[in-house]
Amino acid sequence: MKKMDYQNVKGTQDFLPEAEVIRRKIRRTLEDVFIQYGCKPIETPILNYSELLSSKYGGGAEILEEMYSLTDRGERDLALRYDLTIPFAKVVAMNPTLRMPFKRYEIGKVFRDGPIKTGRFREFTQCDVDVVGVESQIAEAELMEMAIEAFKKLELEVVIQFNNRKLLVGLLELFDTPIEKINEVVLTLDKLEKIGLEGVESELKEKDLSIKTVNLIKELMENALNENIQYFERYSKDNKTLQEGIQELKELSSYLKYLNLEGKCKFNPFLARGLEIYTGTIYEIFLSNQTIKSSIGSGGRYDNAIRGLIGTDQTFSTVGISFGLDVIYTAMNLLDKVFTDESNVDYYVIPLNAQKEGLVVASYLRQKGNNVELEMGNKKLSKALDRANKENIRQVVIIGENEVKNNHYKIKDMVSGDEKIESFIFNTN
Repeated sequence: MKKMDYQNVKGTQDFLPEAEVIRRKIRRTLEDVFIQYGCKPIETPILNYSELLSSKYGGGAEILEEMYSLTDRGERDLALRYDLTIPFAKVVAMNPTLRMPFKRYEIGKVFRDGPIKTGRFREFTQCDVDVVGVESQIAEAELMEMAIEAFKKLELEVVIQFNNRKLLVGLLELFDTPIEKINEVVLTLDKLEKIGLEGVESELKEKDLSIKTVNLIKELMENALNENIQYFERYSKDNKTLQEGIQELKELSSYLKYLNLEGKCKFNPFLARGLEIYTGTIYEIFLSNQTIKSSIGSGGRYDNAIRGLIGTDQTFSTVGISFGLDVIYTAMNLLDKVFTDESNVDYYVIPLNAQKEGLVVASYLRQKGNNVELEMGNKKLSKALDRANKENIRQVVIIGENEVKNNHYKIKDMVSGDEKIESFIFNTN
């Protein structure tokens, strides 16, 4: 028989216990913060109708190219979810009686057939929070504060860059950018930190924009004053979209200032978040030391998604934030930031030719609420104690012939070396 060549599908990976323990602690840390901020849990299907995920209110053409598509036995067009946002929008659309404002969190796997790089895979876990029913920028401010609190608990230093899509769109309209090319140009501006000013200028020229438009964009990018929101007011007189963007940025900044978060949250006028779903505030979270260049969290306001799915004129003010569990885990590994390597095992029961007695003591200790590992491999005592040391199990229960005969078991503290005897009536029948 030919031996099978075992390997994971490209862009997927296994997590053995040592890694998975850390990943689950990251997940629990995030979940605890979400709950602390009043978010309620939901769960949505991984499998969805293609029509839903390919909606124009979804991720846009760039993500749709990475969507995994399939058909079922009934030849229905289905797809694996590429994020948790559109499935959440579907939940709100299908449940009109939800009490607003509605804050939800969801942690689950998503799938994208995209490029693979450090911290980026094709099957990965997202941890999302979304708020529906709040028009004010106070929703964005709270989500940004929540993100900073979460990473503080994970002992990761981060900075949040923020902007507003209305600012970018309004400016590009003023610079006579053709409407059909605005989103393309926004995507190019988003690459400023990656490819530099010359790279952006070169890409803009390839888009058949007028020389005047390219020069106006270039002048804006070169002006050192563009880091100040007030700078853009000089352009806003004749463009309502730009006026709204500036006003929303000012409102958000006032909340961030009141929360003393100005040092952690930086205005970036060229941050674009290329997804067409976003309608207002956008933000991305980066490691302060740039160990990983790409963002480790992101989000923004997307007021049209739910309305678009329902097919109504009713407005659903919606803002969300997403954390990538896998990229956070990668970051913690690169920075050697791991949680204290403490065992989840309270007692390690070692029977010495006393398997039945070991089994009943393990059961007894579990019924008292302890996490108990029973040695079932007939290890010699020295090897079993060595395992306890390697796995940081502090309390070891030893049961041998003498313990059974005298109706007790011995507990050894692997840190102090102290031993104590606990009475126990064994059934020797």
